[in-house]
Amino acid sequence: MGHGHHNGLKTFGLFAVMWAVLLGAGALIATMTRSPGVIWLFAAFGLIGTFVSYWRSDVIAVRAMQAFPVSEAEAPVMYRIVRELAQSAKQPMPRLYVAPTDAPNAFATGRSPRKAVVCCTSGILQILDERELRGVLAHELMHVYNRDILTSSVAAAMSGLLTSAGQFMLFSGGRGRGGNPFALLGMVLMALLAPVGAAVIRMAISRTREFDADEDGATLSGDPLALADALRKIEGGASARPLRAEGELINVAPMMIANPFRGAGLVRMFATHPPMEDRIARLETMAMR
Repeated sequence: MGHGHHNGLKTFGLFAVMWAVLLGAGALIATMTRSPGVIWLFAAFGLIGTFVSYWRSDVIAVRAMQAFPVSEAEAPVMYRIVRELAQSAKQPMPRLYVAPTDAPNAFATGRSPRKAVVCCTSGILQILDERELRGVLAHELMHVYNRDILTSSVAAAMSGLLTSAGQFMLFSGGRGRGGNPFALLGMVLMALLAPVGAAVIRMAISRTREFDADEDGATLSGDPLALADALRKIEGGASARPLRAEGELINVAPMMIANPFRGAGLVRMFATHPPMEDRIARLETMAMR
């Protein structure tokens, strides 16, 4: 499916910037410590973290939301919609879960379409009609079909590496550079800016993937306005009944169709989801094409 906003190219560019910052941090650490092997240690931890979060993404997300699997008899509408959408996309049927919370939200995860999990909260099933729910489920399925779980896992691991690099530089205090003030200044700047830069880039990647899932999901369902209507309801419900930003929920939040936490100011600025009004406006424009 094509993307009118060239989001695939944007994602590639953001990863390129993150890699450049990561290599810069690694080079600085190697120079500071006179031990190039240190950055390989960071890289090894990053690869392990990426593998675990990607391979176990479904288990981690379901556990964090305390979700339970549902049968077709228990959730006939959800099953019918997902089956129709999966067949339309020529993809296998995913496993379906429901999370017992009034906060309206949904997410999909899994390392491949064959291992996919789609989860709706009980809150979203209560407030959306069938047409709106179809729009939401199409959005979530496109996250799996677009391999966004891999993208987010790599972005999270790279962000963690840069944060660790910054902490290492602060802890080391510039030792091994003979007190060189320029080296010390570079170390302090990198230590402070690298984690912030990583968080901003990770946020930008996540926002880009949300726009893609909106566009592709609306194409799959054939009804952009259904998703726009659903997002309006979800925004109001999520603001009224936010989840607690704690534990594994913080890592699952970027997978959800809307930010599940209450926030304003800097919290909103660094949110992993685009502003809801922007998403709705894009969908409305798409419907008029």
